[in-house]
Amino acid sequence: MTIELPVNTDNHVRKTLSTTAAHQLAHTTKSEPQMQGISSRWLTRALPWVQVHGGIYRVNRRLTHTVGNGEVEFVIDGGHARVIPMELQELPQLRDVEDEDVLRALAQRFEQRVVEPGTVLAEFGNPMDQVLLIVHGKLSKIGTGDYGETTKLGMLADGDYFGDDMLVDPNAIWPVTVRSATHTTLLSLPRTALDQIVEEIPALREQLERIATMPAKAQNKHGEAEIEVSSGHAGEPLLQGTFVDYDSSPREYELSLAQSVLRVHSRVADLFNEPHNQIEQQLRLTIEALYERRENDLVNNPDFGLLHNCDLKQRIYTEHGAPTPDDMDELLSMRRSTKLFLAHPKAIAAFGRECNKRGLYPDPVEINGHRVPSWRGVPIYPCGKIPVSENQTTSILAMRTGEKEQGVIGLHQTGIPDEYEPSLNVRFKGIDDQSIISYLISCYYSAAVMVPDALGILDNVLVARQSD
Repeated sequence: MTIELPVNTDNHVRKTLSTTAAHQLAHTTKSEPQMQGISSRWLTRALPWVQVHGGIYRVNRRLTHTVGNGEVEFVIDGGHARVIPMELQELPQLRDVEDEDVLRALAQRFEQRVVEPGTVLAEFGNPMDQVLLIVHGKLSKIGTGDYGETTKLGMLADGDYFGDDMLVDPNAIWPVTVRSATHTTLLSLPRTALDQIVEEIPALREQLERIATMPAKAQNKHGEAEIEVSSGHAGEPLLQGTFVDYDSSPREYELSLAQSVLRVHSRVADLFNEPHNQIEQQLRLTIEALYERRENDLVNNPDFGLLHNCDLKQRIYTEHGAPTPDDMDELLSMRRSTKLFLAHPKAIAAFGRECNKRGLYPDPVEINGHRVPSWRGVPIYPCGKIPVSENQTTSILAMRTGEKEQGVIGLHQTGIPDEYEPSLNVRFKGIDDQSIISYLISCYYSAAVMVPDALGILDNVLVARQSD
């Protein structure tokens, strides 16, 4: 009998069992399932989380508006702007209208519009067909100069108004051409809506025929109704009475949620639980995905996301596109006690390049054992959830945090039924006829901005490398 030895490419005969064969009988050491989608979630860690009872958090504020400064002021609620009724008294034709119900009815007829740069909103000589209130952005007034040339006669910006002559003169025409210079958010009162409300409220017609002045109400430098306080007096003078007025329509934040149904076959749960429990690992990865969605919503949700709930007066733009130290200083100076910046990693890199050009090397700060980039001692946390547009532009957020600091806070509710982690529960749904075990996983959360200056945004941040 002839025995043929296996061919060995290494020019020698193997004398021991190969590792390829041996691992068939060995109990290999395994890692837990890895997930590339897990991020650092700095925003979730940096926000102070406030317990919410009943699923709703109401932000009560002092009534804030300044009548008599020539600017119309607005309330921004989840990306939707509405004019404060009493602010319509800034329009000369409405200065003597003291009935707040009339002003409220008129304010409700304004429609929000968002226009692109270069949009013509009014053309010289055409009938005046709308009242425009500029919420955010810039408009150019184009007219004819002394020598017949086309020239820019002025600008309209946040808080300005135009077309108010229509309120008292049905034959008014546009005195100039108005064109948007930037992306602009505005409120418009069409002539048809004005005619309807004048028919519904005859008293308004009479009041529109008069133009009168109205003394400005006392207010502090922040636009809040002044609290009368006497000091430095002696004897028994008569003290002035006072009260603190509140916003009659406070913003309420209802807890949002992210949910998923986890399904595991009973055979897997019964037979393949060593060395790792299959259900626990499935739960862990699903919960990580829910937490990633939570942070994405905290940034981008149109109702409560930080990008959509920043007051328009707290939004600024970069000077030259790339984020410079000057831009960051301006963003930092818009509020007291800024606790953190939040930026896309590409924006942090772009800011680093601008610092290098100027020979600046900001020292990082240590946060829970991690060295984090900073500016003026304020940490710059990376957040990949902040979008970068096709034009390679993004935003940088700056915020003050904490309920007592009147800052930005996270909202959740602990103690819910079947709670697995704070404000997250896992509920067993049962086993179906195909032997599949189901669990419903729910995570409840939201965010709130206590006062407008708690959150600021630097927009139009260019992150692409610029050619020399």
